[in-house]
Amino acid sequence: MSELEMSVVQAARARAAEGMEIAAVAALDPERPAILSGYGDRSFRELNERANQIAHLLRERGFKRGQAIALLCGNRPEFIEVRFAAHRLGARLTTINWHLSEEEIAYIVEDCDAVALFADVRVAEAAQLGLARAGELRVKVAIGGEIPGCEPYDSLLDRYPRDDIPDPSLGHVMQYTSGTTGKPKGVLRKNPDPQLAADTQALLSAVFQFDPEAGTDRSLIAGPLYHAGPFNLCMTTPLTSGIGCVMMDKWTPEETLQLIEQHRITHSFLVPTMFMRLLQLPASVRERYDLSSLRFVIHGASPCSVATKHAMLAWFGPKIWEMFAGTEGPGTIVSPQEWLQKPGTVGRAGPGRVRICNEAGDLLGPGEEGQIWLINAAESSFEYYKAPEKTADSVRDGYFTAGDIGYLDADGYLFITGRSAECIISGGVN
Repeated sequence: MSELEMSVVQAARARAAEGMEIAAVAALDPERPAILSGYGDRSFRELNERANQIAHLLRERGFKRGQAIALLCGNRPEFIEVRFAAHRLGARLTTINWHLSEEEIAYIVEDCDAVALFADVRVAEAAQLGLARAGELRVKVAIGGEIPGCEPYDSLLDRYPRDDIPDPSLGHVMQYTSGTTGKPKGVLRKNPDPQLAADTQALLSAVFQFDPEAGTDRSLIAGPLYHAGPFNLCMTTPLTSGIGCVMMDKWTPEETLQLIEQHRITHSFLVPTMFMRLLQLPASVRERYDLSSLRFVIHGASPCSVATKHAMLAWFGPKIWEMFAGTEGPGTIVSPQEWLQKPGTVGRAGPGRVRICNEAGDLLGPGEEGQIWLINAAESSFEYYKAPEKTADSVRDGYFTAGDIGYLDADGYLFITGRSAECIISGGVN
């Protein structure tokens, strides 16, 4: 590794506790590609400058650390720019699923107590309903076109300086989850411990086997960025490690293969529905593309059949990892080698990190099926925003449940068998 490449990695980690990793990369390697997309590309310098302009705008309008930003946007560079502005502003960022109904979107804009809304023109009507419902919105910005009552993104931000903001502060994210009946629930964590957050990102970079050499690694953002998987695993972790991203706006199977070959993609997060559609491509199409650059693919968000996983491993090779987690907290991860020894498992957690309980809350033994409870470390515990009764139903003795059913085998490997709460999963989203 060259001196420059080593310094980029070290500098990014040194500034992680204040949310300024992007600025560190931009200072040392400004033209390194950060975003490649159908809506335009960004170098790390350009991404950092735009994040600064957003931050300067919000501070001028009276934004304070800990206040909320609502982001209602498709997969385009502006989503990432707002994300990294919030990351350095000490903001609480809520990314909204724009596939929800207008009523649900408006509810989230109102419920998260946003003081700023950045909205994509593709969901202009939902944004306007949110504007009407929300309380004190000091900043209302339209992305990609005009929305009545909103200021245009580009011309507004061009008035503000591009230099790094003084006194940056690490922000955090409050995403909404719904999987069951009722209104979406905001998953609110304690304000992050800056060093713990930095250490977590460094650990993820190591697990993902990132190679920080300039220009070699690329992450493919295949799913919607409002979803926790793409948001964390395909955008935040790569970019804060100095790794650029290729962003798809609408997922299709053959384009995925085209982009992997064209950009020499090394990392991605996919869901089982994508696996199935990829496998449905004719053999002549699948064999047309060079996928040899891939080193690490991780999947989660919905169950994957053993047959589908075997078929993908036979095609991609032993590069496919699996994770079981939720918006509420971490769970398990399994390497392809472990999975082949225990087909169907979602991984083995450390002692005491997973409990299987019956309806009465009694612990069950190996092979006994029950509700899955996962531990959340005290420093990353959560509550459902403004919904203490829902928190009480889902949290017990430091463990939480999202309603999944499964069992632990005699070796401590976790297997998922169903859900106690009925929901429809479409593309990995409940």
